[in-house]
Amino acid sequence: MPEPLLPTPSHTVGPFYGYALPFPEGGQVAPKGHPDQITLHGYVLDGEGDPIPDALLEFWHAAPDGSLKGAPGSMRRDPVTGGYLGRNGTDFTGFGRVATDADGHYALYTLPPGNAGLPYISVCVFARGLLHHLYTRAYLADGPRGADPVLDSLPPERRATLVAQAGERRTYRFDIRLQGEGETVFLEFQ
Repeated sequence: MPEPLLPTPSHTVGPFYGYALPFPEGGQVAPKGHPDQITLHGYVLDGEGDPIPDALLEFWHAAPDGSLKGAPGSMRRDPVTGGYLGRNGTDFTGFGRVATDADGHYALYTLPPGNAGLPYISVCVFARGLLHHLYTRAYLADGPRGADPVLDSLPPERRATLVAQAGERRTYRFDIRLQGEGETVFLEFQ
């Protein structure tokens, strides 16, 4: 009787995606120069608090009118290779993909989310050392208890890890800590 086969262990999710997955202006979700544009930016940090220079982040959120559909066909394709050239620059998709820079920093330029309840942007993190990608949310405001079931389920110190800090000129700072003190709350979907 043959020996049973054991499952292959998981591999880390990165940094192998850095070459092919990012696309030009992947963080420019809002049309350039749009008067309502906001900026969500921050750092991806490891357990020691050091920046991660090769993480990849994906963002999704509702359009300002609350719709989740996005604009179909808003990605330009190279007619020769079929590859992506980037966004068409006018349609709002609600989706962005951004790699961190050499200092572990990222920036997303988008429109304010119009979801019901507290406004938030969903974030998916891919980084070296992770066996599976991680999901979190960047809330652009905090509110009273009863305003959001995710935030309401957390103690105040953990709740704070999901709230982006408002800055000048419609900017929000949202650092993502993968582990250790001040670790960002990550969500599990089933």
